[in-house]
Amino acid sequence: MSAAKLLLVEDDPALLELLEYRFRNEGYDVRATPDGDEALMLAAEEVPDLVILDWMIEGTSGIEVCRRLRRDKGTAHVPIIMLTAREGEDDRIRGLETGADDYVTKPFSPRELLARVAAVMRRIRPALAGETIEAGDIRLDPVAHKVERRGRTLQLGPTEYRLLKFLMESPGRVFSRNQLLDGVWGTGSDIELRTVDVHIRRLRKAIEIEGIRDPIRTVRSAGYALEGV
Repeated sequence: MSAAKLLLVEDDPALLELLEYRFRNEGYDVRATPDGDEALMLAAEEVPDLVILDWMIEGTSGIEVCRRLRRDKGTAHVPIIMLTAREGEDDRIRGLETGADDYVTKPFSPRELLARVAAVMRRIRPALAGETIEAGDIRLDPVAHKVERRGRTLQLGPTEYRLLKFLMESPGRVFSRNQLLDGVWGTGSDIELRTVDVHIRRLRKAIEIEGIRDPIRTVRSAGYALEGV
């Protein structure tokens, strides 16, 4: 399997050098920059498998870089771990609501960051390699386009299949309707938000097994998440 592509965005030269060294030493293919504008260019040139993004950087701010990566169809799925010296709860919530998957407050241990990145990569690597994805009792084969739950083959329409795959690639993460629209239908689509709810209902029906808990969780005023069963 090829090395995971990591985009590292940090404007502290010493920390950037340290993290770049540590991740290269762990076998990651690292592209590094201290500048938000260059980070967006690098992500457009070669979509990374994961982004480590400082909040306070040169050029475009980290929070805006995060927002733009989420809006772009090519990078909407890419996990983002934000680094920041901001410790306030409001800042943490803002970062997560903008689309960050995780949030690490400075100062932090490089070992902890390595462990968090490794955990994310273990989760997303099967999808990147075209291997079977598993979330709870659901298995999805992206090559055969086959979905099973507890040994039963499920019949899904193409949109429900894409929606399920998108959710399975980030189990437990809550996606807003806008994020699902961008990730499944693509940015710039004219699809209405309520269409997401319609396809979620169809997906729930397609994967339903009597007596087994529904793995799709509705988070009021936030969106949907796929939970393990």
